[in-house]
Amino acid sequence: GEPRKYDPSFKGPIHNRGCTDILCCILIVLGIIAYVAVGIVAWTYGDPRKVIYPTDSKGQFCGQAGTPNEKKPFLFYFNIMKCASPLVLLEFQCPTTQICVEKCPDKFLTYIGVTTSQDNFDYYKQFCREGFNNFTKSAVEVLRDRDCPAMITPSKPFTRRCFPAVNIKKGVVMVGNSTTFDDGREQRQRNVTDLLEGAKKANVVLEARQVAMKIFEDYTVSWYWIILGLVIAMLISLIFVVLLRFLAGIMVWVMIVLVIAVMGYGIFHCYMEYANLKGTAGSDIKLTDIGFQSDLRVYLHLRQTWLAFMIILCIMEVVIILLLIFLRKRIMIAIALIKESSRAVGHVMCSLVFPLFTFLLVCLCIAYWAITAVFLSTSNEAIYKVFNETQCDYAGKTCNPESFNASNISRICQDATCQFAFYGGETYYHKYLIVFQIYNAFMFLWLANFVIALGQVTLAGAFASYYWAFKKPDDMPAFPIFSSLGRALRYHTGSLAFGSLILAIVQLIRIMLEYLDHKLKGADNKFARFLLCCLKCCFWCLEKFIKFLNRNAYIMIAIYGTNFCTSARNAFFLLMRNIVRVAVLDKVTDFLLFLGKLLVVGCVGILAFFFFTKRIQIIQDTAPTLNYYWVPILTVVIGSYLIAHGFFSVYGMCVDTLFLCF
Repeated sequence: GEPRKYDPSFKGPIHNRGCTDILCCILIVLGIIAYVAVGIVAWTYGDPRKVIYPTDSKGQFCGQAGTPNEKKPFLFYFNIMKCASPLVLLEFQCPTTQICVEKCPDKFLTYIGVTTSQDNFDYYKQFCREGFNNFTKSAVEVLRDRDCPAMITPSKPFTRRCFPAVNIKKGVVMVGNSTTFDDGREQRQRNVTDLLEGAKKANVVLEARQVAMKIFEDYTVSWYWIILGLVIAMLISLIFVVLLRFLAGIMVWVMIVLVIAVMGYGIFHCYMEYANLKGTAGSDIKLTDIGFQSDLRVYLHLRQTWLAFMIILCIMEVVIILLLIFLRKRIMIAIALIKESSRAVGHVMCSLVFPLFTFLLVCLCIAYWAITAVFLSTSNEAIYKVFNETQCDYAGKTCNPESFNASNISRICQDATCQFAFYGGETYYHKYLIVFQIYNAFMFLWLANFVIALGQVTLAGAFASYYWAFKKPDDMPAFPIFSSLGRALRYHTGSLAFGSLILAIVQLIRIMLEYLDHKLKGADNKFARFLLCCLKCCFWCLEKFIKFLNRNAYIMIAIYGTNFCTSARNAFFLLMRNIVRVAVLDKVTDFLLFLGKLLVVGCVGILAFFFFTKRIQIIQDTAPTLNYYWVPILTVVIGSYLIAHGFFSVYGMCVDTLFLCF
């Protein structure tokens, strides 16, 4: 491309500009209108209660206010052992009658036993179908028609469902205080492990939910300490940015030394833990032998864990030191660029707060997408299917519970019942629900990328006005951020929509490829797996390239006010004419800013580790008692990185803008 001619009258971002990429502006407006329409339709048909509340055999919610089951919050299974059937995994519903009850049973009883002795009959009756009358039927007819369960067992509610109350005493599995029970049908004693099999299949994610509950408990007792850790991360980031304004050169070298020192301490700590575990019973077990454990503290008692940490940190330390040695001259130039960026940020201080605006808009996009997705996924109708215990040709067929007893199916398959199976539908709307879900995901990606693009072009316009001002700050606008934001929204909504549309399409294709890869994991077609892997790699590279091109195109849009394609072409040719500077200087600056993020995360992470593991003697009693201490530590580390990234992303955009202006 041809270099731009020197123009002595050019004084920064052009003010006399026109609207660009109007077609894309119209497209995104129409897309948002359609997105709102999809949301309204989803909210009209959707019912999130299907996710929250358990559903009985009639498709009614347990414990939902304003319904007949308002005071019956728990779901009771007539025969929990039927839940051990493989059908549970296919239909996500047990092939047994389910009703809503006020409380779970707390004793072993059988229907035949209570009708014979008349003891506890009123208690037993609350676990029968609504409207049940024992005076018109014999016990055999009641059990045949499934009006009452053949037996009830001591149970405890879990996720609003009644599961056998399991106790393990001296290695013996017991329900209540018994190891056997009467099933109420075959008049014989059965082992309680039969109940356990049903309970496990009835809730296949039981263990995972228990872990989730423990994690939730950890958050409830440590949330204020997590917030304090994030506030400390914000203060460290802010202090670091302010110090860069005045001591850029010294701060960069101090940051480099501190990062090396923090990683060095990490290596030393891992070695000490590795050495201290020598000779400890069970510490030499391999990671592959113990497999996955929900309690991650188990891994910290293994020497191999600390050895792996030490090797990873050593490799990172060596790589960083080698990079610093080979790039020492370029680092000096990068420091000069950071100094100039510090001055620019100093003149546009509100730029440090602006990422909060972008963050809030992205959160709004995420919230709308998540709510719409939940309503769409719960906007199906109740589907009823035939469930039976013996062989039946109609098993698994859809049915109507109101007319089922009068149908041929009930006569052909006498033990068959018409029960709620899942939520679905055959209408035009229900057939295209997947299309709505894909559109929901696509619009989320488009709008999220648009918001990020708006933030980038706003910062670029503000920092460009600083660079081209000969007399600073006199030649700068009074409010550079607001001036730049106004120009972007007034003239370049279409261009930002164009750039984010291209990126959203590539990201949607990547999501679909990931879905296909997940589906093909069990397939033996190696060529298909290889082709899919190549496609994933290519589209990953394409996404990275488009992000890089878009970022620089937005800078050119902010300065010259040209459309997206022209700006992208000019930015690309400008970068290609200075490829060595781009590859080295710009990337070295990114590397230095990345070290700054690592320093903030490292300092806060180490402090959180020592606090939550109660290794700081002075405040040992203040630290909360936790199930998994890694939960708040990991939350603080991730949160600290996001906060540091928010502050340093302003610096990154400033560096890129000044570099292109230069």
